[in-house]
Amino acid sequence: MIEDNETIDEFLAHRSTDVEEAVRKAAAAEIMPRFRRLAADEIDQKSGPHDLVTDADRLAERYLTEVLVELLPGSVVVGEEAVHANPASYEAIRGEAPVWIIDPVDGTRQFVHGDDGFCTLVALSVRGVLTASWTYAPARDQLATAVRGKGAFLDGERLFAGPPAPGRDLTIATSHPDYTTQEQKRALLGLWTDGVAPRECGSAGLEYLAVARGELDATAFSWEAAWDHAAGLLLVEEAGGAHLTRTGEPFRITGGNALPFTAARDTATARRVAGLLASSV
Repeated sequence: MIEDNETIDEFLAHRSTDVEEAVRKAAAAEIMPRFRRLAADEIDQKSGPHDLVTDADRLAERYLTEVLVELLPGSVVVGEEAVHANPASYEAIRGEAPVWIIDPVDGTRQFVHGDDGFCTLVALSVRGVLTASWTYAPARDQLATAVRGKGAFLDGERLFAGPPAPGRDLTIATSHPDYTTQEQKRALLGLWTDGVAPRECGSAGLEYLAVARGELDATAFSWEAAWDHAAGLLLVEEAGGAHLTRTGEPFRITGGNALPFTAARDTATARRVAGLLASSV
């Protein structure tokens, strides 16, 4: 088992390209051959019509699980589909072993509908601290990476989110209403105010990438599942952004957050959005 951050740093220095290769191969082998070619029996519902899973999700996660654990002996995996099958496996995210956090197809609904707005998300966490992430949009052939303290990159180019341009409305991607409680709906109503332009989100991973690129000002999400957020939160942080819950604390991938929470292109914007989310509760 990995014992300290120095060893993780050494792993990332020498093996991060192997992780990137694994993500690309999973997409090439299991996701892209099914893109716009899914048969009806390759698609299932989990909790409802907006919560879909496909053979691509299951097989890509299986591929990544096998490869990543072999790359980093002693590590464990928290994957969306494995947790759906065995909810208790989510507890590994709070353990001592390094954790690979995997969303094999983030934006499954878009994938099923033939939209290219989906991605594969992988993050590495040690004792609840995100250390590295990979966000791959295979239909767009875009790969964004981040390593804590080393920066965020898209296809090798450094990302800087920067502050929003003054004098224009903040564009904020928000949770779909189907995934919000009544209290969260009230909190999100705080965004319907002058100077803010909220819209429903697409793939969470690609929304985080848009924040890191300075194309989207902030997100406002109401669920905690680490596979949706881990990769993107580190990407935003390393691009100069920030994340806060509606009570003003950084989001914790281990859970227990006051929801909704925001990730934004800079600290000032994160504070503004968190304040709006708190104002209606």
